Amino acid sequence: MPHTIQISVRPLVEYVFRSGSITSGFRTATSLTEGTRAHQQVQRDYGENDQKEVQLEVEIPYEDLLFVVEGRCDGLIWEEERIMIDEIKSTSGDLGEITEHTYPVHWAQAKMYAYMYAKLHEMPRMAVRLTYFQVPSGERKQFVQEWSLPQLESFVLEVVGAYAPYANLLREHAERRDRSIRELKFPFPAYREGQRKLAGAVYKSIGEGRRLFAKAPTGIGKTISTLFPSVKAIGEGLLSRIFYLTAKTITRTTAEEAMARMERQGLCMHAVTLTAKDKICFSEAEGCSQMGCAFSEGYYDRINDAILDLLSNETLITRPVIEDYARKHTVCPFEFSLDAAYAADAVICDYNYVFDPRVSFKRMPEEVKKRSVLLVDEAHNLVDRARGMFSAELNKSAFLELQRAYKESNPTLYNTAKRVNNRFKILRKAGEEEERIVGSQQPEMMVELLEDFALQAEAELMTGKSGDEADALLECYFAVQGYLRISKLYDDRFVTYAEMSQSEVFLKLFCLDPSYLLQQAAKNYRSSVFFSATLMPLGYYRDMLGAEEEDYSLSIPSPFSAEQLDVRVLPLSTRFKDRERSREAIVRMLSALVQEQPVNTLIFLPSYPYMQDIHEDFARMNPGARTLLQGHGMSEEEREAFLNAFQADAADPLIGFAVMGGIFSEGIDLKGERLSSVVVIGVGLPQLSFENDIIKDYFDRTGKRGYDYAYVYPGMNKVLQAGGRLIRSEQDSGTLTLVDDRFLNRQYGMLLPEEWRNFRRF
Repeated sequence: MPHTIQISVRPLVEYVFRSGSITSGFRTATSLTEGTRAHQQVQRDYGENDQKEVQLEVEIPYEDLLFVVEGRCDGLIWEEERIMIDEIKSTSGDLGEITEHTYPVHWAQAKMYAYMYAKLHEMPRMAVRLTYFQVPSGERKQFVQEWSLPQLESFVLEVVGAYAPYANLLREHAERRDRSIRELKFPFPAYREGQRKLAGAVYKSIGEGRRLFAKAPTGIGKTISTLFPSVKAIGEGLLSRIFYLTAKTITRTTAEEAMARMERQGLCMHAVTLTAKDKICFSEAEGCSQMGCAFSEGYYDRINDAILDLLSNETLITRPVIEDYARKHTVCPFEFSLDAAYAADAVICDYNYVFDPRVSFKRMPEEVKKRSVLLVDEAHNLVDRARGMFSAELNKSAFLELQRAYKESNPTLYNTAKRVNNRFKILRKAGEEEERIVGSQQPEMMVELLEDFALQAEAELMTGKSGDEADALLECYFAVQGYLRISKLYDDRFVTYAEMSQSEVFLKLFCLDPSYLLQQAAKNYRSSVFFSATLMPLGYYRDMLGAEEEDYSLSIPSPFSAEQLDVRVLPLSTRFKDRERSREAIVRMLSALVQEQPVNTLIFLPSYPYMQDIHEDFARMNPGARTLLQGHGMSEEEREAFLNAFQADAADPLIGFAVMGGIFSEGIDLKGERLSSVVVIGVGLPQLSFENDIIKDYFDRTGKRGYDYAYVYPGMNKVLQAGGRLIRSEQDSGTLTLVDDRFLNRQYGMLLPEEWRNFRRF
């Protein structure tokens, strides 16, 4: 019985034609986009009997494979003596540069539709028309060809034949994968307390297609407890893909280690880790540009061989693996990792690849998403990250600079930049003497002006010119595209604000409540699991992450004994106005603590200046102490060095100073005697700010506790994360010291974990 391959027309022809396996030398037409508006304008001119957006599906047997190909053609035109497929493409470029043979992939897509219709309706011949639509002029350019059914059939067999090696590789891998999953056992001798409950809840949520919001304590093994049941769900046919989403590189490493552990138990899965473009780019020093980059130029001629080589020989596809194969095949490592991710069983990546409308997987078919699970690690981070993803900002100065730069060389672009700049001037005038204005509507006419600018900017960028002006134009173009995407999402959960300073105007579409947009993004997937040790209060995070009433919640108590953790509270004020007054007492407490317990200690403070002040006083009072200070903007190597300095067998203990909410306050594992004492100074509240006050006022208006939503809950989460660095396993023990009188306040005390509440005063 032949193996069935279900695939859509577009990914099929793009895979084949990008490699040049049928037509050599093909390059992707990155400037051509399929615009809904262009389609509608062309389709408006169709005749009474013509059809638009026609769904087609056909079976194509090839050797031991059965391709079930589906797709929707743009138009079906009925002429007197023939039936014609219409394939519409939009561009902002010069139609004069497009010839009949410029884009073979477009002919291939249209010919596939022609074959499908002819096969289904027994048509002996079919005509095909490519319609290129120039935006914004509305000018059109059309090419028409005609083929017999045998000619179309020959072409289609050539296409599926070129795709067959890739399809066979995926099929053979899927068979090996599913066998390995059936035999896979939990990769530890036994479940820790709470692990089985979490794993069971994850599997149940996947099975029922629900979302799960899980608070599970540090140290029980949340990563393997979410990945293992998800892998099992793939083996049961419930899923086809896992997306493990993280906020930080270090938690990505934990997921990679969990996949490697299961592989050592026999699992065979393709797991791809995505690394940010600026970190993995081979040409970072020169800046990423396809012009003159050996890894980008000709990428599509080499990528298919690279993907086949990679998937044939590797399963755990981490950053070093991507880099090795990218150099071997001379392909861009970032684009290579994305192409590999579309074929993978598991993808380990940042939140933005799923939730950010400017970055998310654009080519991921909806049917794949519907058979995928989102495992959202450290989900407490997603609230602020989502606000950033769903917000957009622009500066007046960028358009003024472009207006000046292109006045002579491109008058049309100059005029569109000038009109945007003038709109900013109107904003500044509307603000009168105010430094900042806030509104619930988008600035009038701004979107239309930016759309015009984007079209002219794209046309200029397509000329391939380089230099500082082109770089500035590209940066502004991306900012405008981001603004336009966010403008389409704008509703009463947003505000618009503008800040004026001298000649500058800063404009921002600010998302106050990302819950609805997160909910809509997650709905495309079969299931989502949001988990963290500090997902508390759980009601707040359910609200902010877009939970619906039928979604599940789970709260697992700490499995560790009370004897493992000695919690102390020093009730001094660390409020900004009191810091100078309490500074000496805090330093005396720290000195007494490290003398009483000469062990490796991490001290977390709410800001860099405060950290530096306390460290300076501590070092003066304890001249012989080994101390280490977190720096601004530390590189990955510097972060590694900081953590590696905490060793269990060091001659003298190490006293580290770090910022609460920073890179060392979550996601790090210093087990055993590498870390035996943690001090958290302050309740972590964000500084009073204009944006936080807007958030507070918004939630007050919607009947919620605005101050808690804007300040208390995000702040206390930093405290919980910092304190959670201490007990990482059943063998760990240590002292946790909380410094602030507000910890004795019921409002804050109720937000502490149960195991922290039995504290004693220092």
